[in-house]
Amino acid sequence: MSSLLRAIVMITLLAGCASFGGNANAPRSLNNACAILDERPRFLSAFKATERKYGVPVAVQMSMIWQESKFKARAQTPRKYLFGIIPRGRQSSAYGYAQALDGTWKEYRKQARRWGARRTSIRDASDFMGWYMDRSKKRLGLSMSDTRNQYIAYHEGHTGYKRGSYRSKKWLLNIANKLQDRAIMYHAQLQKCRKI
Repeated sequence: MSSLLRAIVMITLLAGCASFGGNANAPRSLNNACAILDERPRFLSAFKATERKYGVPVAVQMSMIWQESKFKARAQTPRKYLFGIIPRGRQSSAYGYAQALDGTWKEYRKQARRWGARRTSIRDASDFMGWYMDRSKKRLGLSMSDTRNQYIAYHEGHTGYKRGSYRSKKWLLNIANKLQDRAIMYHAQLQKCRKI
């Protein structure tokens, strides 16, 4: 095989691997649910599958993924630095569309028997959110359409939610209230463009 042919094969393989993990960039119009789904058509089938399985409305899923990753497959928390210059890793292990932590993702894969699930897959991330919100419903009595409290439980964990640790976090309550509004906005948009 000629070296030119080998180089072309290697570039093709590397390009395929780079794109395997999902969309690195956010959709162009994050405030328009219909535009997001038009740009990323496979998202809708993932969201609808989760809605059928767990009862989480599409607009609720979309608003939470918007908050967690802005629909970026490989989203990560910011880096930490020692003395402001020496990299010391990330703020947490949160990764992917759903910003799932390593431990919670491992628990999900085991309990849901989804051993091959990847945080960079919209279908897996959506299913993870549905699984987590279903546990919030069972453990905390939260409605699947209660974006505000579902997000607080998602952010604080079930124990933190039960303890009420979020009540002193005004910034978190502001985010949760805005997410409730975003879910309402997304729902109205999705009805108008007949995606739901």
